[in-house]
Amino acid sequence: MKLERKRVISIDVSIGPYESFIDQILKLASKRKSSYICAANVHMTVEAYKNKGFQQVVNNANLVTPDGMPLVHALKLLYGIKQDRVAGMDLMPDLLKKAEAEGLPVFFLGSTKEVLDMILERLSLEHPDLKIAGVYSPPFRPLTAKEHEGIENILNNSGAAIIFVSLGCPKQEMFMARMKGRVNAVMLGVGAAFPVYAGLRKRAPRWMQRLSLEWLYRLGQEPRRLFKRYAYTNTLFIYLLLKELLKKRRGYWRLKN
Repeated sequence: MKLERKRVISIDVSIGPYESFIDQILKLASKRKSSYICAANVHMTVEAYKNKGFQQVVNNANLVTPDGMPLVHALKLLYGIKQDRVAGMDLMPDLLKKAEAEGLPVFFLGSTKEVLDMILERLSLEHPDLKIAGVYSPPFRPLTAKEHEGIENILNNSGAAIIFVSLGCPKQEMFMARMKGRVNAVMLGVGAAFPVYAGLRKRAPRWMQRLSLEWLYRLGQEPRRLFKRYAYTNTLFIYLLLKELLKKRRGYWRLKN
């Protein structure tokens, strides 16, 4: 059963219990259906608002999960929906357990060789029966058509059912959209989940996650890289959400009167 979606500013976010997302992804994986999943946060929402082409890429995904707590709160404010957070950093370890139990091969695409090696080391200890189809760290530059074709062949020849993609937003979403219909697997954009799983970066404490302050914790880890982005995207997101709420309230009063 396909999950319902609700529009938040620029993207159509899938809604439902956390486990329903896991079930949907596993169904796609077991059928080897060429598909992709976007884990949406404030940054992705703002990028989609600014770029209609990217907005289409996100909204064409098979699932758009509410990765960030601000989107969870937005769904509550706009529609009165009490939605579970479905973060890429939670999906990846949970799907790894399921994939091991169900014999579904997984592939890790992105990040650096160092990070991938550390992921493999952890997996060998925690999930010794997991079928690892392969790992690949592409060049940190725009890929040529020939390189895209080469990666497509690597992924298909690996026999992977689930492909975890960590190239950063919007690059990973653009990559997955390009590969849909070409790669026989479900692709899941997980962003910073790779270095966190590898143990190179810590995740925010649970209380900060619940209060929508995970961005602040990440800012403390990478202030130079993230300050400008957060100052702009967080402010714009709040402004756009307030506009949506005002529009909704005006519509309510028109209907009432």
